[in-house]
Amino acid sequence: MTHLSAQGMQANQQIFFLSDGADNLRDLQFGMYPESTHVLDWFHITMRLKVLMQYARGLLVSDPEAGSKVLALLESIKRYLWHGNVVAALEHIDNCVMYCDDPELSYPSLKSLQKHLDEMYTYIRNNKMMIPNYGEMRRYGEPVSTAFVESTINEVIARRMAKKQQMQWSRKGAHYLLQTRTAVLNNELQDKFVCWYPGFQSDGKGPAMAA
Repeated sequence: MTHLSAQGMQANQQIFFLSDGADNLRDLQFGMYPESTHVLDWFHITMRLKVLMQYARGLLVSDPEAGSKVLALLESIKRYLWHGNVVAALEHIDNCVMYCDDPELSYPSLKSLQKHLDEMYTYIRNNKMMIPNYGEMRRYGEPVSTAFVESTINEVIARRMAKKQQMQWSRKGAHYLLQTRTAVLNNELQDKFVCWYPGFQSDGKGPAMAA
């Protein structure tokens, strides 16, 4: 709250929350601003559906009939969710579960598919109040995903601050590095040097040294 206020947010200002639907984050959002707009990130819905479709394609190889039915249901689920029809989406997830409960199926990853279907059902059910008509939002030019934000963050952080590099950064050092990276990506670093050091020349040559 203090950080948001420092950025200029007013106490009665309406906020548009676009999040992944994690329990702790969802509770925080509604606790802070229950009257604001809360939307489940479409990117995270599609990522879960993509995993399910990968399993369904594997099922298609083991059992073409069951696999084709589950794939068709998953496509319908995606379409229903895009248009905000949560009830129909949950019914179709239930139908997927029914097909996958067939004891005759011999798909090696069947247990994993069932687990992901159960998790998808719970995820959609718990976040149903945050699922709007994404298609309508898109037509009005409203954001439905944070994918562009995540890609921007990855671009700014780059490899230097990635966890796999096993580098440790102080809060102050990370802050300064992010400022520098942002200035470079925005083509503003040279202008900032000119502002900080009036003798700095834009052609890359430094000021002449006095003899």
